[in-house]
Amino acid sequence: MSAQRSHLLVVDVQTRLMPAIHEAEATLGNVNVLLQVASRLGIPVTVTEQYPKGLGHTVESVTEALPVEALVLPKTSFSSAGDPGIAGRVAELRGEGRDQLVICGAEAHICVLQSALGFKAAGLDVFVVADAVSSRSPHSVAAACARLLHAGCHWVTTEMVAFEWMERAATEDFRALAPLFK
Repeated sequence: MSAQRSHLLVVDVQTRLMPAIHEAEATLGNVNVLLQVASRLGIPVTVTEQYPKGLGHTVESVTEALPVEALVLPKTSFSSAGDPGIAGRVAELRGEGRDQLVICGAEAHICVLQSALGFKAAGLDVFVVADAVSSRSPHSVAAACARLLHAGCHWVTTEMVAFEWMERAATEDFRALAPLFK
């Protein structure tokens, strides 16, 4: 993963959904770490909200961590790739050289899975962040992992993403972000 080629997609971490999600607090903690790293390194962020009228808006901790340039887009399609607004945003960023899509959020086996598969089919290099995705059941996360790997997506961790984006230790960015990993 390269900071210059990446785009972070945060899928459906919403107020009425997250209380039902397995290990929601740890998942949200890792989503927030990814957002802090993306913000520091200038990586574009897109946040999706599945039917916000029913599931509420993005949880406050995530909203507060969003970079100023982040875009929050509603959807009713389970796959973000199937939503014209989100697909258009991803295509626009791809046109700017951002052909790596890093995905986190909920639920791993529904919206995350379908988004990852859709964007993979569209030709992007897709990375799903294992410790920053979850579902109501851990079994659903395991099934999503197996299917994503079989489809050629990458299953990574928050630290893998952050350290690959940073590339080197002897930088101001590393010094600023290192406390997130202690």
